[in-house]
Amino acid sequence: MQLAISSYSFNRLGAGPEGRERPSLAHMIETCARLGVAGIELIGLQIDRTEPADLHVLKQTAARHGVQIVAVAAHHNFVTPDPARRREQIDVLARWIDVAHELGAPIVRAFGGRWATIRDFAAFMAAGGEEPPLEGYQPDDAFRWSAEAFRIACYYAGRRGVTLALENHWGLTGTADGVLRILQDTASPWLQVALDTGNFNFRPDPYAELARIAPHAILVHAKTYIGGGLYYTPDLDYRRIIRLLREAGFDGYLSIEFEGRAHPDQGIPESIAALRQAIESA
Repeated sequence: MQLAISSYSFNRLGAGPEGRERPSLAHMIETCARLGVAGIELIGLQIDRTEPADLHVLKQTAARHGVQIVAVAAHHNFVTPDPARRREQIDVLARWIDVAHELGAPIVRAFGGRWATIRDFAAFMAAGGEEPPLEGYQPDDAFRWSAEAFRIACYYAGRRGVTLALENHWGLTGTADGVLRILQDTASPWLQVALDTGNFNFRPDPYAELARIAPHAILVHAKTYIGGGLYYTPDLDYRRIIRLLREAGFDGYLSIEFEGRAHPDQGIPESIAALRQAIESA
């Protein structure tokens, strides 16, 4: 397994002590190289310019520093009863597939979706990442909408040579059952899993949930919480997680998503050291 750093780790969308001003993506790439990290994952919300010429410059910068752009993270939501809005969200995901293709990134992180009936994220976390459906609808409706959209998106992703990685990210994918249901209903080899180590925190046995989706993982989000978490602080046993991943046959990138209250200048290096130690000792 090799390490990558998510661009989210450098700036948590204004939620951390680093503030709102974001370092350039080039600076993030240079930092990965300086810290001896092989890859970087780019959050779509942090890519300001997506014209091919601009993306090619970014791709060249990564190549110059020996850093692989391992994934692009999209933000979209298929959970809406409006077919026109679902088509718009498919287009959003397709645009990030195009961005990944231009950058030479093999993976686009994707969301299963959520009802968004609890708008405030802190309140959503306080509710354990669960929320009621829209009035008049049931979870089965949401899973059907999500799978229908993913079948279309996966066809396009396959044509571009990009794999979609479904993250266990609250909402429909807040449980292993939810993740596996979307995978099964979509039934495409171009939909795999972005396993997030910290997003089963509210489940009775997070490790059992992780073990169930690990065989489908093509990317792992390694959450770290130096200084205490921004929203919660799970006590993650990374030696156990590494063993779990190895047993499932995963040998890809662990993309660090630092979500602690320490400044990234402290939190990122400490996260790298902790994960390297876990990989070596597991």
